[in-house]
Amino acid sequence: MDKKIKVLMVDDEERFRATTNKILTRRGFSTIMAESGEAALEKLGENPDAIILDIKMPGMDGHETLLEIKKQKPDIPVIMLTGHGALPSAEQARKEGAFDYLTKPCDIDVLVGRIKEACHWRETAADEKYRERNVLSVMVPIHDYTTLSGETNVGDAILELRKSFESKVSSASIMETGHRSVMVVDENNKVQGILAISDLLKMILPDYLFAPKPSMADAIQYSPMFWEGMFSKEIEKKATMKIRDVMSPAPFIIDGNASLMEAAHLMIKNKARRLVVASSGDVVGIIREQDLFFEMERVMVCL
Repeated sequence: MDKKIKVLMVDDEERFRATTNKILTRRGFSTIMAESGEAALEKLGENPDAIILDIKMPGMDGHETLLEIKKQKPDIPVIMLTGHGALPSAEQARKEGAFDYLTKPCDIDVLVGRIKEACHWRETAADEKYRERNVLSVMVPIHDYTTLSGETNVGDAILELRKSFESKVSSASIMETGHRSVMVVDENNKVQGILAISDLLKMILPDYLFAPKPSMADAIQYSPMFWEGMFSKEIEKKATMKIRDVMSPAPFIIDGNASLMEAAHLMIKNKARRLVVASSGDVVGIIREQDLFFEMERVMVCL
C-alpha cells in the first residue's frame, strides 16, 4: 500500500487519543480522532482504512458503535480495545464482525501490526476467515531497531540503548517499549552481532569467574564480599571498549515467509530470544519471543 494508512481512533480518554495519535503519526499513519461512538459515525465519511474502537465509552458503547459501522461501512476492519481479561466481550465482538480484539495496555508494535494486517485483509479477501500469519506479519521492522557500528565504544552504546527507552511514549493504556538490545552492523548494513543488556552485565563481571579452575579446585567459591565498588569501576574501565568485542554473535536467521512454529522451534532449540528476519537476502526485521507470545493471545481470542 503506497498511500498512508488512515486510522480512525475512537476512545473517550483524551490522553489515550493524544498518545496514540502521536505514536501512529510517527509510524507513518494518517489519523482521525473521535471521542465517542456518535462522533466516530460522523467521521466515517472521511473513509478510514481501519478503525480502532474502544468498547467502554459513555453513550454508544463499542459494541453498539461496531454494529452501526458494519451497517454503514461493512468492509472497514475494526479492531476493538478493552480492559484486560474480558474474553466474553471479545467473543461478542468477533461475532459482531470485529477484525481483531486487543486488551489494554496494548503494545504499540502489536497494534501497528494489527492495523497493517487489517488493511491487507481488506485489500485481498475481506470475507476470508482468520488464517495463521507468518514471520513477516509479526516481526518488528528493522528500521524500528537501533543499529550501531561494531567500532562504537561501549559508553556510547549504553547511551544509545538508553535512548531507545526514552524515545518511547506510553500511557496507562498503550505501551511502546525499548527492545533491550541494539543490532551491530557493518558498513554494508549486514548484521554482525547483537548487543543486549545481558552482554553489558557479563562484560563488567570479573574475568576470573570465567577462567578454568585448577584441576584440584572444583570447590573454589568466589566471595562477593570483595566486590564492593567494583560495578562502577568496571563500567568506567570498559567504557572505551569496542562493542564488537562485547557483543553476542548475530542471531539466527529465519526467512520472512517461514511459519511461526518454525520461529518458535528455532528459538527454543538455540535458546535464542530473538531471530533476524530475512527476505530476498536482505535483513528486514527482528522477531522476538514476545512477538510470538502476543500471537498466542491473538489465537486464543480468535478461537
